[in-house]
Amino acid sequence: MSAPVAGAVAVLGGTGCMGRHICAAFAGRGARVVAVSRRRTPVVDAYRFLPMDVVQCTAEELAAVLTAERVDTVVNATLGWGRTEEEMGYTNVRLVERLLDAARSMAHPPRLVHLGTIHEYGPVSHGTLIDEGLPPRPQTLYARAKLTASRMVLDAVRAGLLDGIVLRVTNTIGPYPAPESFFGALAARLRDVAAGEGVELTVADARRDYVDVRDAADAVVRAARSPLADPLVNLGRGEALHIRELVDALVRATGLPPESIRERPGDVAGRSAGADWIRVDNSRAGRLLGWRPRYDVDASMRDLWDTVRPAPPMSSRASSGSPNSATTVLCEVDPARRRRSPGGDGRRRR
Repeated sequence: MSAPVAGAVAVLGGTGCMGRHICAAFAGRGARVVAVSRRRTPVVDAYRFLPMDVVQCTAEELAAVLTAERVDTVVNATLGWGRTEEEMGYTNVRLVERLLDAARSMAHPPRLVHLGTIHEYGPVSHGTLIDEGLPPRPQTLYARAKLTASRMVLDAVRAGLLDGIVLRVTNTIGPYPAPESFFGALAARLRDVAAGEGVELTVADARRDYVDVRDAADAVVRAARSPLADPLVNLGRGEALHIRELVDALVRATGLPPESIRERPGDVAGRSAGADWIRVDNSRAGRLLGWRPRYDVDASMRDLWDTVRPAPPMSSRASSGSPNSATTVLCEVDPARRRRSPGGDGRRRR
């Protein structure tokens, strides 16, 4: 285990579907968590919250806020989306520019844990084990923007200008999925399907690596406090499972019969389009962070379903008194993303 966390941790994108788990993981290790996002949601009621659009701030304003909050670790868990290269750059690259400029102006700059994506490497041939030495060749606007941001962080760290690390995270599953993600959207459809009816679905003929979002959050905490021998670490379970296997695991979690899913032919679109094979080499994460995945796919899908399925009747609910016990907001989603097809492993057909 990494050492107990001391000092304040600012989680940018703290209300998001990754950020909420990162906030909880740091709080569980005793850190004072400062959740940063444009809009407050109930998932951050247990933490100090700062309503900020970091991209709109100046570097001086951001540095002043981080200094005033005595932040010694910043986690960039934001997920920017857009339809054009300019929009992708604005939401992903410009924020990192602000962070780097702010850190350079601070007397005691914090460590930066930047969440990149495994899609920065681009499509690879079947059987490839994706390690950190693989040359990135991203094919999508999203992956290219994320690679630009990651390289900015890596260049600053390697030049001795910043204490930081880039975690290239594979696809995630687990509790409180993004509603527009493939498995989040599929779980909602299975929840709402009428008795005796099924769901028609286009499933990519692909094998991909999915890691539980809580395992990813655990790696972030470890990265914040571990001595860094290298500023780049890939995160994944290390397994390439067929998308249909993952769909079957979700159906098992619902208790519905296997025939509830009816496959139909067709193409798929999204962030993972074209990535027919993803298997992550997580050995560096094990060596440098002492990290390994704890949740298997069935456990992840059961916990995903538990946060999406219909709520029990009011009389059967137990109140814990926790500030987050009654939350119904899953995550903050950019309206532009909400209008897009869910996820990259399949899409809803009308």
